[in-house]
Amino acid sequence: MASTLPNNPSLDRLRESARRLQRGVIASDPQALDLVRRYHPRPDIALGDAPVRFALHNAQLTVARRYGFSGWPALVHYLALAGDISVDPSGVDEDALDPVDRFCALASLRYDDADAPPRRRAAAKLLKADPGLVERHVWAAASAADPVAMGRHLAVRPALATARGGPFGWVPLMYLCYSRAPIDRGEAEVLAAARLLLDAGADPNAGYLWCGMSTPFTVLTGVFGEGEQGPRRQPRHPFASALATLLLQRGAHPVDQQTLYNRMFRPDNAHLELLFAHGLADTAPSPWERLLGEAMETRAQMWQRQISWAAEHGFTHRLDLLARHGVDVSDVDVMVPALPDDPNTRDDDGATPLHHAAWDGDLDLIERLLAAGADPTATDTRFGTTPLGWAEHAYQTEAADLLRPLSPGA
Repeated sequence: MASTLPNNPSLDRLRESARRLQRGVIASDPQALDLVRRYHPRPDIALGDAPVRFALHNAQLTVARRYGFSGWPALVHYLALAGDISVDPSGVDEDALDPVDRFCALASLRYDDADAPPRRRAAAKLLKADPGLVERHVWAAASAADPVAMGRHLAVRPALATARGGPFGWVPLMYLCYSRAPIDRGEAEVLAAARLLLDAGADPNAGYLWCGMSTPFTVLTGVFGEGEQGPRRQPRHPFASALATLLLQRGAHPVDQQTLYNRMFRPDNAHLELLFAHGLADTAPSPWERLLGEAMETRAQMWQRQISWAAEHGFTHRLDLLARHGVDVSDVDVMVPALPDDPNTRDDDGATPLHHAAWDGDLDLIERLLAAGADPTATDTRFGTTPLGWAEHAYQTEAADLLRPLSPGA
């Protein structure tokens, strides 16, 4: 199964949802009745005494099944686990932080709408103005990937390698792997800082649950980067291959479902090649799979997501790669990439193909769409923005430069 809980789930709110469902069934509310029929495993029995009575345990079971759990106890168990390892980065008031924690926060990918290059540049400016920030705590040394400062911290207290702290309550290795501050740190320095942490006992499978979501954001997730906000807002680590290889050699589990999701949107397969080389195809359950159990999607669901996206977007090289490693891609209908008959056709949000090409920074596709008659002044219905606006929001500077002369008022 796979949890579909809302962000930052609360047991109290879910209890109230169950009580509200119970009241709705007793009141013969059609939506409440439909919910029970859709999700309760034995709705006829559960609704047998309705509307006179509808047991709370049946309401709780319905709510649990709605969110992907086998029952209410499994949901409660997950929430208890998540309470200790869930972080909502957007809930941190950065203006209230002292400079050292602000540096860590600004340097780190947060995986929300705030991820953007100006934040990382601001982190670099903080460090340049006060190089001593890395001496104030180990999490700042990790965010800066400073092996000298890291060595000093660990020489005094080796246990800091596994200590939670900093603005997000992460262990140091997380800050190192999620940092994107442009501070001119070389590959050898980054790897040296990571090795110091690993040698001192840092967990190569460390991670957290983003807003309580049941797919862990691990250190590998941070290294591989990218995601829904695009490769400019949420870039991969500049030394992703070397750093990921080090982590995998030191015990990071190759089945990293959030990495596979974040990197599926574009055709590059470097992450899959590396993970397959370290056992992605058929390895035993990961520490996170063992911990979270049914709350996580199954391997079959994980592969189906990859197959579906690759097929829908014509990523034939990815499908071939999956097949070579034993993933069943038979009977998959692959979409052949082609310009739409109408280059100004709109999706459900009113966005045109040119909007999406601008978001992806696909210069070749942008030029082909324009040549076919795509309208660069079209605005989508969700944000009221032109393709230029999408390119600018995604920090696709080359695409923005191409579209700006064609966008009146830009």
